[in-house]
Amino acid sequence: MIDQIVLCLCACATWLDIAMVVTLCAALLLGFPAALTLAGTALAFGAFGLMIGAFDASFIAAPFPIRIFGIVNNNVLLAVPMFVLMGVILERAKIAEDLLETMAALFGGARGGLGLSVLAVGAVLAASTGIVGATVVTMGLLSLPTMLRRGYSPSLAAGTIAASGTLGQIIPPSIVLILLGEVISNAYQESQLAQGLFAPRAVSVGDLFAGALLPSLLLVSLYGLYLGAVALFRAEAMPAVPLADRQASRASLSRIGNALLPPLLLIGAVLGSILSGKATATEAASLGAIGALLIAGGRPDMGTIVSRRLSTGGVIAIVGLLLLDGALDLRLGRAAISPFEMTGIGLALIACLALAAGLLAALWGISRAGLMRPILRATATTNGMVFMILIGAALFSLVFKGLGGDETIANALGAIPGGVVGAMIAVMIVLFVLGFFLDFIEITLVAIPLVAPVLLTMGLDPIWLGVMLAVNLQTSFLTPPFGFALFYLRGVAPPSLKTADIYRGVLPFIAIQAVLLLILAMVPGLATWLPTQLYGG
Repeated sequence: MIDQIVLCLCACATWLDIAMVVTLCAALLLGFPAALTLAGTALAFGAFGLMIGAFDASFIAAPFPIRIFGIVNNNVLLAVPMFVLMGVILERAKIAEDLLETMAALFGGARGGLGLSVLAVGAVLAASTGIVGATVVTMGLLSLPTMLRRGYSPSLAAGTIAASGTLGQIIPPSIVLILLGEVISNAYQESQLAQGLFAPRAVSVGDLFAGALLPSLLLVSLYGLYLGAVALFRAEAMPAVPLADRQASRASLSRIGNALLPPLLLIGAVLGSILSGKATATEAASLGAIGALLIAGGRPDMGTIVSRRLSTGGVIAIVGLLLLDGALDLRLGRAAISPFEMTGIGLALIACLALAAGLLAALWGISRAGLMRPILRATATTNGMVFMILIGAALFSLVFKGLGGDETIANALGAIPGGVVGAMIAVMIVLFVLGFFLDFIEITLVAIPLVAPVLLTMGLDPIWLGVMLAVNLQTSFLTPPFGFALFYLRGVAPPSLKTADIYRGVLPFIAIQAVLLLILAMVPGLATWLPTQLYGG
């Protein structure tokens, strides 16, 4: 009897890591909160493993507090709250709404112009907010009724909005890329240490931003070519806006400038500061949040004339500071400072004072408009969810490894036919399927840390792997029947739009993303060339 119990416990210990993953997926599918499910599953299986002698408490006793401290003290992860704040401000201040209406008025007269306008706005919003749900919902509320009213094919209109809204997954700066960058960086160092390299090369979020830039632009271009082909060969699916409506909504140059210029300046400042090496991702995120506040504070419906002018002055001050920093050495305390540089330092000081005044005026104007509380609540809710999942994922990862899960994954991937190619294909398929059911944050923080070290140990490039994973996660956002973007759009779509139309509309865009994955697999330099040029190999 005792021998049978011992054999049963040994069998349980062998399969405990797999049972842990299965239990986690089942609990998440039942709708339990991700952060609490991660921590609860880890504690339950860790306790059971202790009881049967399959788990050593030292795996979490010391490392877990260190992991928590590392998460809350991680400078890279500080970029997440700032980018979330930037996206929420742009959404709640109706900057996206103005941009969409202006672009539609500008290009809607051409056949397919309204659809291309939605794509362009989706790309701009993706680069300025990085929040998929907010972008899909915003464009669904604003543009879907207009596209249907103008005679657009319901499936094409729904597919264009859903696909454009998910560009925030891949176009930097993206929250997904920030989290992926941190995960890939840790996994790469772990894989190098496992190979005996005790001075591992670091991979930064900036590397991943640079790696994702060209593939994301290629994806937008492929979307545009598809819409252009539809407008050319299926004119009835994308008709031009009638002349009378065009004249009623004609966009003036000032309206175009006011709607388009601020987001483009913000994108240029944030991405430019990262890619040029002038700022880290965290510093650029802070710049983006401040810039979004100033842009929102300068809108006509915010505050008073004085506060709006001060906010606009703050935007000009940021541009001036960036130009001065690029042209001159503004450091104080040097042995020799030329009169020309001293003049630049004086101008920079004036710009800093103007920036501070503009920021205070913007905060006052936003508060006066009643937007401060909703902005702070939405930002706190999103950030609380992200960091709770981070902590839960850290505990889950430690217990999983303590139960031998990392060895199980390494053996499983090593046994797949085709070597590294077969392992990569298997991982991509599994993550794609997980995207039907789990949020991208859960996949990024739970699943990818388990498989990335193994793949990187096989010799894959970390930047290429990160970009491939990001595109894969974006594709799963669109895939019926469980794609999150489809649920977002269904929630705001009019009853006349059938769910089948939404599913049918996203299929061509899913095929385009599959083509992009194939191109990336065949031409890895598409993801690795720009980081190499900017930061060296």
